[in-house]
Amino acid sequence: MTEPAVLSITGNNGVVMARQTVRSLAQDCRLSLVEQTKLVTAASELARNALIYGGGGTMTASIVDEFGRRGVRVVFADQGPGIADVDLALTDGWTSGNGMGLGLSGSRRLVDDFVLDSAVGRGTTVTITKWAR
Repeated sequence: MTEPAVLSITGNNGVVMARQTVRSLAQDCRLSLVEQTKLVTAASELARNALIYGGGGTMTASIVDEFGRRGVRVVFADQGPGIADVDLALTDGWTSGNGMGLGLSGSRRLVDDFVLDSAVGRGTTVTITKWAR
């Protein structure tokens, strides 16, 4: 496991830095170009969600070795209002704003492991992992 990279996401620059950091870790982990693109796309969506809906947050990313496999794990956390109905929020096409409704559900499809923990008044934490093939 690498030393985690921790970033603050408080503006558009934080979203850009999140993308760059995740791409660098994906390359270091030797993910294929397609897998890198999937992970970076998911991370970009989740960073933007933390900024727009959570009022900003943090991203912690690292290379992990578990169960005989190696991958990149990224955790997004915010102290925003939280998600009232997580199942609904993960439904394709659902949006709480002006987006296309593909952020959470689309991100979940792009990665191998996806865990969303949220409650109203507690904020949201999303953990994603992409494993090297």
